[in-house]
Amino acid sequence: MIPFPILFAICVIRAHLRQNFSGRSPRLCVSAVKMAVSCRHFLLTSDAFTLGAMATATQDTATSRKPDLSVRFSGITFKNPVIAAAGTFGYGIEFEDIVTLEKLGGFVTKGLSREPMVGNPPPRLFETAAGMLNSIGLQNIGARAFIDEKLPKLAQKKNVVVIANVFGYTREDYVETIRILNEAEGIAAYELNVSCPNTHEGGMVFGTDRTLLEELVASCKSAAIRPLIVKLSPNVTSIAAMAKSAENAGADAVSLVNTFVGMAIDAKTRKPRISNITAGLSGPAIKPIALRMVYEAAHTVEIPVIGMGGITTAEDVIEFMLAGAAAVEVGTANFWDPCATEKIVDGLQRWCFENRVKRITDIIGTLET
Repeated sequence: MIPFPILFAICVIRAHLRQNFSGRSPRLCVSAVKMAVSCRHFLLTSDAFTLGAMATATQDTATSRKPDLSVRFSGITFKNPVIAAAGTFGYGIEFEDIVTLEKLGGFVTKGLSREPMVGNPPPRLFETAAGMLNSIGLQNIGARAFIDEKLPKLAQKKNVVVIANVFGYTREDYVETIRILNEAEGIAAYELNVSCPNTHEGGMVFGTDRTLLEELVASCKSAAIRPLIVKLSPNVTSIAAMAKSAENAGADAVSLVNTFVGMAIDAKTRKPRISNITAGLSGPAIKPIALRMVYEAAHTVEIPVIGMGGITTAEDVIEFMLAGAAAVEVGTANFWDPCATEKIVDGLQRWCFENRVKRITDIIGTLET
């Protein structure tokens, strides 16, 4: 369609030329040419103005139609619901040359303990069909080294949400680690890894016993000066019951699921593929089970649920949010593509635009059954 200023100029030129050339007067012909040149200048100026206005209008329209991916819970604002999961993203700063950290909703650090830990001996990783077994053994530099060596570099990044993953083998371990981290600036929340054996209770895993879990969460909550997210183990009879116990003890949110206990055997050597014999299974293979558990937990507790388990695409994120997750964590996908989280954010933007979703929070818990 020709813009009105241009169409008007064309009409003026044509009318003037018809009128002045009809008498074939040289003087009038010169007048007509001058008029044409003047109108041509107007036409070009109007054209540029119109195109500029159209470009600005298009840009404004695109901005106004850009989906709002931000989510907020537990007093924290995330620019989008995509969070890099603990144990798959180092301490965050290691990824700064590969991933734009500021583009993510946030990330969770490797598990931090009161003292440094060397982890399990190799082999401790094994790829499975649609997944991965890992038995790293929570190797880490310790809470104090994290504060001294990693946090100052992260502090140079603007608008990055850092969640510190915390673990221990006694209730006192957890509490002391949190107290150390309380001293530092730049941490938004704590994520409690309760999939650890309690050495004071015969090795019973904290996250598989409701009483142990409630006592642990209550102790950590009283010590923490930041929101407390409890990362639940899927190796239980009822994930909904465990989520309720965490909520009752004061958790600000729950994240689920952690890895499933599995193992792999080398048929030729007749030996385990992992030195620790058993290991945690993660990746796309566990997604259907994780999705079901997130759905059950989200329909049981009032606090926010962060979903995880086999997420590799934007559509996976949408599925977890439809099931009731307020946000998600992406883990194993980071091993085969370090840019996975950033790509998922881009995909989420496109999905919302294509499906006319203005605010991503509008889809939380809207599964139609």
